[in-house]
Amino acid sequence: MTINDVLIFDTTLRDGEQSPGATMTHAEKLEIAELLDEMGVNIIEAGFPIASEGDFNAVTEIAQRSKSATICGLARANYKDIDRCWEAVKHAASPRIHTFIGTSELHRAIPNLTMDEMAERIHDTVTHARNLCDNVQWSPMDATRTEWDYLCRVVEIAIKAGATTINIPDTVGYTAPVESADLIRNLIKTVPGADDVIFATHCHNDLGMATANSLAAVEGGARQIECTINGLGERAGNTALEEVVMALKVRSDIMPYTTRIDTTKIMNISRRVATVSGFAVQFNKAIVGKNAFAHESGIHQDGMLKNKETFEIMRPEDVGLSGTSLPLGKHSGRAALRAKLAELGYDMGDNELKDVFVRFKELADRKKEVYDDDLIAIIRQNDGDEDRIRLESLAVICGTQGPQSAEMVLEVDGETVTTKATGDGPVDATFNAVKALVEHKARLQLYQVSAVTEGTDAQATVSVRLEEDGRIATGQSADTDTVVASAKAYINALNRLMVRREQSQPGYDTKGVSYKDS
Repeated sequence: MTINDVLIFDTTLRDGEQSPGATMTHAEKLEIAELLDEMGVNIIEAGFPIASEGDFNAVTEIAQRSKSATICGLARANYKDIDRCWEAVKHAASPRIHTFIGTSELHRAIPNLTMDEMAERIHDTVTHARNLCDNVQWSPMDATRTEWDYLCRVVEIAIKAGATTINIPDTVGYTAPVESADLIRNLIKTVPGADDVIFATHCHNDLGMATANSLAAVEGGARQIECTINGLGERAGNTALEEVVMALKVRSDIMPYTTRIDTTKIMNISRRVATVSGFAVQFNKAIVGKNAFAHESGIHQDGMLKNKETFEIMRPEDVGLSGTSLPLGKHSGRAALRAKLAELGYDMGDNELKDVFVRFKELADRKKEVYDDDLIAIIRQNDGDEDRIRLESLAVICGTQGPQSAEMVLEVDGETVTTKATGDGPVDATFNAVKALVEHKARLQLYQVSAVTEGTDAQATVSVRLEEDGRIATGQSADTDTVVASAKAYINALNRLMVRREQSQPGYDTKGVSYKDS
């Protein structure tokens, strides 16, 4: 590592997953971790092993499967958390324990510790972690609101106890860029032993300055940025990986720092995280938004035709986009589809391509042109191989005359069940039909519809979030029929919720879903 190298620490699977509704399945966590590893992320914070058996198992398997990234687990400042974290990450070729405690006056009041008591706990727990693992990261949570003298004191204690990385979190997104840079710079200048460790920055986006604060911290001497894909995270989210990486790449003239991230893989993982988390990327999101490389203004379009650099500071290809969005049609063959998918960042085996090709042809028969975004929507759809609930058929009646109703046929655990339900509109009637066939107590938290492409034949992508006894699951689906997409998304979320239920209740009968034929 040179003086200008910046390590990328991705916490999508830990801090990002803490976003309400963003919980991922075990298989999805493994997939995202693999994509992060392939992209060149230096450290993957794979989870919080003490939080649940599912989190422990995911961190353990990610550690076992990692190729080049350091695999990190989070632990509170107690021996039990740290031991559990080590049990999970020790399987990695390069493991790391990340332990933390809130050091601001507000956070010290939570465990009701005096400054001296907290200092002693920091010394003991960091020492314990270092006795287990050579790579230990320590964080003073809410560092940006911690008294300066005390922050210096506890950072020095952590370094002397064996921490190799000191992370300075702006836990509530309170600081500003000039403060972020000064804080890191002054810690390095003031704290004994600071030259022997790596300083990291972890910023939240409550005031919309997470990316700016992270880059300022690098200017101040931080050499590790903690971030997430799409800026996923609690409240307003975290520093977005794609933003800091591309800012360093594009503005290397004033920020001469480098990362090892393969930026051409950014769009693929952004789309995948959006799918599995259920958090759609806003159209005008920097780097990965749908409109990030779109130009509608006549002046802009004229400039782009003459010289792309007039209105684009990055090439779409730099982040994994094709320069154009050329449609395929019903006469397109498998070879053309494979080439287009490869262009979009999807390298598929023959069997997987065969399944996508079937769905592509079905869509092409209903839609004149199939665009890039249509293909991505097809790929995002759950294949349903292990789904216990499947939609067989749906017929709805809606309009100004008479009640809105839905007649539905489902396959539930291999048995066909049917019902007819009414509701306040076709979607409400459809959801009521699912409820009538599959008994559950889940509450609908989110129902969101967006058009994948333009035109009246556009696919609708529907996101549904369900909550049951504190468990949250998100489902997505796309179809040219919005009501069908809604039904599939609701069922997708319900299938995921059942998996959550099984994972939280050892011994739960996986065939015990209650259903009735109406």
